[in-house]
Amino acid sequence: MAFIELENISAGYEKGKPILRDFNLAIERGELISLLGPSGCGKTTTLRTIAGFIMAEKGRVVVGGRDYTRLPPNKRNIGLVFQTYALFPHLSVFENVAYGLRRRRVAKAEINRRVAEVLKLVSLKGFEARFPANLSGGQRQRVALARSIVIEPELLLLDEPLSNLDAKLRDEMRAELSRLQHQLGITMIYVTHDQIEALSLSSRIIVMNEGLIEQSGAPEEIYEYPATPFVARFVGFDNRLDGILSSRTEGELRVKALDREFVSTRPSPKIGESRLGKPVSLFFRPGDTLVAAGQGQNTLEGEIEFSNYQGNTTQYALRAGGFPLRAVAAGKPVPPGTKRTMLGIAPDKIMVEPAEEAGSPGEAAK
Repeated sequence: MAFIELENISAGYEKGKPILRDFNLAIERGELISLLGPSGCGKTTTLRTIAGFIMAEKGRVVVGGRDYTRLPPNKRNIGLVFQTYALFPHLSVFENVAYGLRRRRVAKAEINRRVAEVLKLVSLKGFEARFPANLSGGQRQRVALARSIVIEPELLLLDEPLSNLDAKLRDEMRAELSRLQHQLGITMIYVTHDQIEALSLSSRIIVMNEGLIEQSGAPEEIYEYPATPFVARFVGFDNRLDGILSSRTEGELRVKALDREFVSTRPSPKIGESRLGKPVSLFFRPGDTLVAAGQGQNTLEGEIEFSNYQGNTTQYALRAGGFPLRAVAAGKPVPPGTKRTMLGIAPDKIMVEPAEEAGSPGEAAK
């Protein structure tokens, strides 16, 4: 039996209008799971159902072999870290962290010991007397994290906890969370719509869409081998061309698109012999699109609509045969004022999917 089991959960904010429908998820003890997906896909609903802020209309929530389904939040041994920190502004760092222990009527000496230990753990030793207004955003988030783990929860839930921080602080806090998770061995469920956070933190990623799980797997699996067009687009396969499958061998697919032939050597389990002569869609990432390529395999001419120099890279918006494309190239490979350029894609960077699963061809050309 898994440490956490969500069994056939139906839950939402309005009775009879579930966001999660017959939702099932199993999590092993010590995993750091990220729930990844766009706004409204059910990530936070899943978290709030586990925490007890939403009561499931159907199904069971089991944690550590204990049925949590009807328990109120204060009876669940769960730590919570929110996007907004939710610190008490009139309490010092020490008192903010000690708050949950005092509510549990823990002895004073034990409170002092545990708060001192956890503040050292999150690199806030010496900040005990400060108030939240005198802390940086990263320090406030560390206080929120310390307050959640000082109660020694069996599960820690984090709802987009880094979204209010700037880029540098997010990087630092990601490293801090990863270090703490490995050090404590605590089970964590992390909600995010940021694929970089999910990829860098997680032992497993759950990609969600419209209250359902699209794919579950290790970060490398999700990033390199998305199981559906939805997952592919969510992890960066933003470029799409539509064509016809012209040939298929064990290690190679050939697709006719835009009056030329493209070759893919990526595994495509959904593309069998029966697909020959039928519509398929090609997906590839902007960062895998070579700008100013020479004529050759998997090349096409694109019209440059916009370019944005960003220091180490230049981003391009292009159009080829009615299809909008994006490219990210190192430096400034195309001289200013250039209107057209050749694009190239390596065969192992092209994912091939059945066209009906990718959506209508018109969607890609909008």
